Amino acid sequence: MQTFEKTITVSKDDLDQLNHVNNVRYVQWVQDIAEAHWLKNAPKTILDNYFWVMLSHNIQYKGEALLGDELTIKTFVSKSEGLTSIRHVEITNNTNNKLIVTSETKWCFMNTATKKPARIPTEVAKLFD
Repeated sequence: MQTFEKTITVSKDDLDQLNHVNNVRYVQWVQDIAEAHWLKNAPKTILDNYFWVMLSHNIQYKGEALLGDELTIKTFVSKSEGLTSIRHVEITNNTNNKLIVTSETKWCFMNTATKKPARIPTEVAKLFD
């Protein structure tokens, strides 16, 4: 299973009133890494004809991140079949080497023209093997 990751540094805009990363920011990062992975792997013909919508999202907070902490956001797809795909995201605080967030999201593959769910073609599923 192919992984995709990026490293970010926590900025002041990421913080809440308790001066740690806001929970909503983690959700945004989960969505952002999924989109970046999709855009990196999918050819233009697929991007022009299909998109994904989130069906369900489960996130677990295991720790905190503070201003200046360096985080690695890693994602991978564990399953793609039928109309849906399961994507996982892990966020690790590189400052202390702790896993601070895990996420599992169920995405539905959609046809751009019809705005209806579409079966995931083998070529799309193979993009993330």
